[in-house]
Amino acid sequence: MAVEHTLRSNFVFAPPEDTPAAWQTSLETFRDALERAFPDAFLETNTSGLRDVPVLDFEIEVAPEVFVTGTAAMPASDYAHVSIIDVTADTAALFAHWLRDSYVPSPASVRFLSSFVMENGDETPWAVPSTGNAAEIAAVLRSHLAAADA
Repeated sequence: MAVEHTLRSNFVFAPPEDTPAAWQTSLETFRDALERAFPDAFLETNTSGLRDVPVLDFEIEVAPEVFVTGTAAMPASDYAHVSIIDVTADTAALFAHWLRDSYVPSPASVRFLSSFVMENGDETPWAVPSTGNAAEIAAVLRSHLAAADA
């Protein structure tokens, strides 16, 4: 019997700390990439109430009937992060797989952190595997979540 993984968390994806400009991105290029990959995406540019910078709010269907809602902040070429909210590790992995393989310039340039782990006192980012499919990424995300219980 397969185990269903239902723990939900928010995930933040960002470039490596030692090379924050690794993605060389902007809200416009991120919007364009989302529109190409997810033609029915809901996309809306707003201003973050926390940092007073432009953000892109989005909702995309990463698999049939599987939706991801998030926000991208990319106010400068050396600063970027994408947050997705209230998702399982499996759903977050579908998004991370697209981000790693279809948007960022290097598959080794994506790190992540979850709100669940941060709430338990750990703010150490983990790397998204630079190879592998969404199931392999999900296994790493689940390990990350499980580390909070250890």
